[in-house]
Amino acid sequence: MYTKIKTRLDQGNEHFRNTSSYGLRYKTATEGQHPYAIVICCSDSRVVPEKIFSADIGDLFVIRVAGNVLDNHQLGSIEYAVSHLDCDQVIVLGHTGCGAVHAALSGHSDGFIRYIIEDIQEAIGEERDPGQACRLNVQHAMERLKEDFGKHPEIVNVDISGGIYDIVSGKVEWL
Repeated sequence: MYTKIKTRLDQGNEHFRNTSSYGLRYKTATEGQHPYAIVICCSDSRVVPEKIFSADIGDLFVIRVAGNVLDNHQLGSIEYAVSHLDCDQVIVLGHTGCGAVHAALSGHSDGFIRYIIEDIQEAIGEERDPGQACRLNVQHAMERLKEDFGKHPEIVNVDISGGIYDIVSGKVEWL
């Protein structure tokens, strides 16, 4: 790791340790986590659910993947949070300016990225408007969750919501 980057990360960690609540870290370490929502969102560095929703340590169970797409790994993580952490609210959070959605619109799909792009292309169909494509992608993930959770009686009482985070205004538009 580059020394300059490592130094920056270490300084950031030290700042976090000095400014965040030791009591809350200790409580969640000893009593476990009890998140009130599961958030599936994009890996985009501008999309930080804890900041977007003013959440604290232990409040959100966040699953990040480019394009907020779902595969069995994400579904397993959601199932864990529902069945072991008693979290019954799932939010699929898309965002404006999503590079994965733009790649799907352009048809660009090299390497491993193609798996993400193919999933988004399935979700958006013939749509060419980036904003509408983003909405369709979120709705597709919500529909998949409802379909997959419908097969598992232990997680049928989960509330599934979707939203689009505007990276400029900071506002979340609920779908």
